[in-house]
Amino acid sequence: MMRTTVGWHVEMEFMEDDEHTRAVAMVRLPDGSEVRAHGQASRHHTDSNQPRVGEEIAGARALNELAMRLLTKAHGEIDAASGRTSHPIHV
Repeated sequence: MMRTTVGWHVEMEFMEDDEHTRAVAMVRLPDGSEVRAHGQASRHHTDSNQPRVGEEIAGARALNELAMRLLTKAHGEIDAASGRTSHPIHV
């Protein structure tokens, strides 16, 4: 049986105007640190105004950057604990 020992909650915020959507993703980790990342999307002037689509694109880009920042943080912790350089994890 698998048990959950920790949970993470990712917070997303969006700022929008008629042509741009910006997203900020943030996660608080059990060690007390916070990791933040940003994403953005731009609407071409000939596209219809669909704020949800801009949020999805900007949000996905922010989450992708958040994932990369978490990998970088993990590598730093591996290196600090082991005294050697870890190999990058490819996603």
